[in-house]
This record gives sequence, C-alpha cells and structure tokens, in this order.
Amino acid sequence: MNAQMVLTTGREALTLLLMVSAPVLLVVLAVGLVVSIFQAVTQIHEATLSFVPKLVAAVVVFAIAGPWMLGTLVDYIRRTIESIPALAL
Repeated sequence: MNAQMVLTTGREALTLLLMVSAPVLLVVLAVGLVVSIFQAVTQIHEATLSFVPKLVAAVVVFAIAGPWMLGTLVDYIRRTIESIPALAL
C-alpha cells in the first residue's frame, strides 16, 4: 500500500461522509433558519421551540433518505473490504 492509495481511500471516505450527511445537515439548517426567523419576528424565545422542529426534521429525513444512506455506506464498506487482498501486492 503506497501513499497514493491511502490518499485516494481517504478522499473517497471524506467525499462519502459529506454526501451521506448533507441531506440531514441541510434540512436541519433550513428548519433552524426558519425557526430563528419566526422567533425573531414573534419575539418568542423558547428553547424547545428551536430544538423540537429540528429533531422532527432530522427524523423525517432519516426516514426518507435512510435507506439510501445505509445502502451507500454498505456499498463503500463492501468495496473497501473486497480491496483488502489487492493491498497485499
């Protein structure tokens, strides 16, 4: 295993991490922004008002995109494990 292979594997892992986490992060960011604007307009500063909608949005995103996320991660892990014999060369 040379340095190029290590860098390629690391880059693929980071790209996969960003790709899998992006849907949840973007939805929670959007919901947080909407809730913050709502709190600023109505001057309601309740801690649970900012937490609960983000939690619900994250659960909904996981319910919708979860199978895709899991499939993508399983495919990456399978490819990584299958490439182990080639590393011995």
